[in-house]
Amino acid sequence: MNTKQRAMYASRARGVRAPYGLGVRQSSLPHRTGTTEDGVATQAASAACEAGKFPHVLVDADANRRLFEYERSVKDRFAAIVPMLKEIAAVQHERDFVERAQCIANTKLGFSLPQRMLDDAWVEQLDMRSLYAHCVFNVFHQVAAQIQAEQAQSREVLDQERYYLQDCDFHEVDFSPCADGRLKGLVRFVLRMPQGAVRRKSYAGAMFDVEANVRHWMRTEFYRYREGVPSLPDAGTRYLKVAVYHWSSSDPAHEGCAAHGSNERAAAEAALSRLIAFRRAIENSFCCGASVDILLIGVDTDTDAIKMHIPDADGAISLYRYVDSAELYRQTAGLDAKSAHARLWETIQATIRKEGWGQGNGAPHEGMLRLIGRLLINNMSQIDYVCKNYGGRYPDIGHNELFISVGEGFEEVQIRNLTYYAAMYTVEEGAPDLDIGVKIFKGLNVSRGLPIPVIIHYRYDSRVPGSRDRIVAQCRRVKAAIEARYPALVKDHLLLCAMTVQDREQGSGIEQVEQESSNHAH
Repeated sequence: MNTKQRAMYASRARGVRAPYGLGVRQSSLPHRTGTTEDGVATQAASAACEAGKFPHVLVDADANRRLFEYERSVKDRFAAIVPMLKEIAAVQHERDFVERAQCIANTKLGFSLPQRMLDDAWVEQLDMRSLYAHCVFNVFHQVAAQIQAEQAQSREVLDQERYYLQDCDFHEVDFSPCADGRLKGLVRFVLRMPQGAVRRKSYAGAMFDVEANVRHWMRTEFYRYREGVPSLPDAGTRYLKVAVYHWSSSDPAHEGCAAHGSNERAAAEAALSRLIAFRRAIENSFCCGASVDILLIGVDTDTDAIKMHIPDADGAISLYRYVDSAELYRQTAGLDAKSAHARLWETIQATIRKEGWGQGNGAPHEGMLRLIGRLLINNMSQIDYVCKNYGGRYPDIGHNELFISVGEGFEEVQIRNLTYYAAMYTVEEGAPDLDIGVKIFKGLNVSRGLPIPVIIHYRYDSRVPGSRDRIVAQCRRVKAAIEARYPALVKDHLLLCAMTVQDREQGSGIEQVEQESSNHAH
């Protein structure tokens, strides 16, 4: 047996701890109330929060407190950027401006500003757009570095989650959510899974690249047969592909998935069609019973409640056969632990036995049922989180992202509405995703005179000679192509790019790539 595999099985007996994070007293958590124009949606959210006034045995209150402190600390850092820049703008004509500006930046944000930008301020107006983008990029790097340090201390939690997934008969769980920034916290918050335990790659409208995902499946299976990682070939485990669509219960006609015209049904159907195509591609291309399991999840981005679509015994999924976690949360509030778990199981079984449009052919395998039950329980903690901290509904029900992430994406920072993600290796193939992101940021930033910050990020393999140099060259090509696609925005300093690379080895740091000498913005 491979030594990595032996170590994994040796630790199976350990218990699973709550997600790692920072703590804060319950009394210090502010109560926030969301707003909505939809009275029905408000009533539903209120009903969940009314139930949440009582202690819920299925809710992890300690994890909720840690996650809220984590979310608040990250967002507070970004929120400090604009007030800091306003303070600097107010003193740009003072004699000791450069020293005062650097002092303000270091005090408020913890890093210095580009010296040449400040030195040139006496000649012309301070380039506030470039300074804003510089601050967004550097705050992100600060946050990512802090989170990486925390994750290094919680490897045991990560390993335990992997063991649990293998006990559910899955050697790989691969999520493809929509690229919408409101789903950025899907894994760590909405589903409460440790970062790194699952694969996550976003696409506009959850329309993932079937061929690219088949290649990842092949790579995963190769490692199983070659090294026995993450499970041995004869272990009987399977690859699980999960697509995640979303909608807005507050304003379903306008704040749903932009890639599908805010049409929930269209978003769900499109995600399901990709799952089916992925499974058929593998079954048609490989022999000996090669197959995968698929799962479809819907997220109400206003409340983080989910619809868990339960597969039948054949792995078939129906848009009409699902468990509503918000309803389950209300039904189990106030029950003791035994009764709450019984109600959860009864709800799942009733959904499996559903007749009519949602009727299926029996129940999925036991491992799938265990995972579904766990994710539903995890999500009830998130529903409680939104109730306690935001009055049951986020105040920013629409887009409120801070930058666009282009390339392979960042897994370190997972917080709702932090970044819009456009997956791509060339601008030509990722143009639809990128165009949607730019359109969103024209409303968020450009309309207020702020630039669109874009971070181009790709991973290299340090084991492969020359890999980093080639990836850096790719970053530069993509940057040039993005700037060529939006020349008017670039000319007015309303679209500014930074480039980063990262080794594929887990836990590797994010490395900034220097800009060409002709571009002094960052």
